[in-house]
Amino acid sequence: MALFVLLVAGLSALVASRRRRRSPTPAQAVIISPPKSTVVARDGAVRSVQLAELTLAEEDYRRMWNATNLENLARTYWRFLSRVTLGLIRVVYGEDERSVVLIARPLTLLRFDAPNYVLQPDHGSVRWRIRDGLLVARAGRRCGFLALVVTHLASEENGRERVLIEVEVANFYPAIAAGFSAPVYEVTQSAIHVLVTHAFLRSLARLDLAESKIGRFAVRRPDVRAAGRAAGHAAVARARSTRARVPK
Repeated sequence: MALFVLLVAGLSALVASRRRRRSPTPAQAVIISPPKSTVVARDGAVRSVQLAELTLAEEDYRRMWNATNLENLARTYWRFLSRVTLGLIRVVYGEDERSVVLIARPLTLLRFDAPNYVLQPDHGSVRWRIRDGLLVARAGRRCGFLALVVTHLASEENGRERVLIEVEVANFYPAIAAGFSAPVYEVTQSAIHVLVTHAFLRSLARLDLAESKIGRFAVRRPDVRAAGRAAGHAAVARARSTRARVPK
């Protein structure tokens, strides 16, 4: 069943990617991953790094690439995964974990720790430690991680900004490779992961980020009623000050 869902994801990602290539977008996303972007070590550990260069207007860069939107980018990744599998895969949020489930629990494909964020002026990353799940070999539990990395590359003279977006899976021990073989993993789960990730990276050209479920870095909107009360108090204070200055 899990392999069927992965196949659906791969086909949907391929269709979505082709549609987006024909549609105009406010930014441009170009895949720059090396040909051998996924490597399986002798001990079965997998490392996969998918890269895209995003070129966008300076005003869009200043508006979107900040701490809040780094968190929103993470949520966008999970939203894309659910959409590309036609809702068969969902992300369930716990207090200290994230679970990628097939339809519903207990069919947990991957379970992660809560994310860790690194924020710097021209660089940001969010990383989830992989706990366990049906796609993780028993011996590889709590070994690997998934990370999204954003790095500002350069400012162009034409007012455009270049940003590197990276999706990395490292030290991951797939159950398919342990149960069958590494070649079987490479032509199934690995190939579909690359296809889906490339489609996700291309989708970022739309600059359509989902709102985070947690909102750790969300910019809170001020309470309108509290702001109104504060303005009223200020007006009263100004009126009293004016009356105090009027000669009697």
